Amino acid sequence: MRILSRTLFLFLGLCLTSLSPARAAAGDCGDAAALVQQAYPKARKSADGTSFTLEPHISIASTLPESDAPFDLVCKIWPAHDDLLLVAVPLIDAANGDHLHVGDIELLVVDRKSLRVRQRLLQPGLMTDDAIVIDKVEFDTGHYALAPGVTAFGLRIEMAHHSLTAPFTETDLRLFALVRGELHVVLDGLVVAGSGGDSDGSCAESFHSSQVSLAMSPASHQGYHDITAVERSTTDNPSPDQNGECQSHPSKPVKRTYRVRYDGSRYAVPVALKVMGL
Repeated sequence: MRILSRTLFLFLGLCLTSLSPARAAAGDCGDAAALVQQAYPKARKSADGTSFTLEPHISIASTLPESDAPFDLVCKIWPAHDDLLLVAVPLIDAANGDHLHVGDIELLVVDRKSLRVRQRLLQPGLMTDDAIVIDKVEFDTGHYALAPGVTAFGLRIEMAHHSLTAPFTETDLRLFALVRGELHVVLDGLVVAGSGGDSDGSCAESFHSSQVSLAMSPASHQGYHDITAVERSTTDNPSPDQNGECQSHPSKPVKRTYRVRYDGSRYAVPVALKVMGL
């Protein structure tokens, strides 16, 4: 079936495009164990050296360079400040079993030479999942020049429901910036990619997908530049041809543009682009 081939092609394409950045981010950790020990002096190292434990039962996995597991340490050099390393530390409650993850993410801004933690910010609940699982966590170091002397970095979290009848994916973006020497959330959850659909396993199917691109605008509010978010969405309603083969019928892309403005505390995310639960 052509739709199966198209889906397989998209899946392989996503794998190829995501593999290199994930490994590069993991490789930026260098000596991950040393990073963890510096940031969490009271953490106890496991016998095999692959994880640490904080009291009472919070687990921290130390990433190996070839790893891209979503609950491992994630690191990336910050191009806007190349003497600094961005580190995302999943703090997982090990008492909740293997099938339901409960945890937070702590973001660290680290001096690359000394490994000294300059700033840190805890984000409660970001590593909690259930039927919709966390597939990937990565930094986004695009050029988010919010204001003179203020450049943000992003954290992207990919979620998925791996179902043959009701597949679902969503990638959420949060932006963080150093303001007066402290790390702050400046945008708390904007959906930058998503897809979903319904299928009965034959050709009675319906799928939708969207991608959101962001660009800094010359206009500003409360001293911070607006962000222009352009969403492009498509739908696909396959149907059988005269030979019974399932054929794709994608719609023309629909484009919507949003202006995301700073309200003096954070960027106000449009309702249509808010992440689940917000």
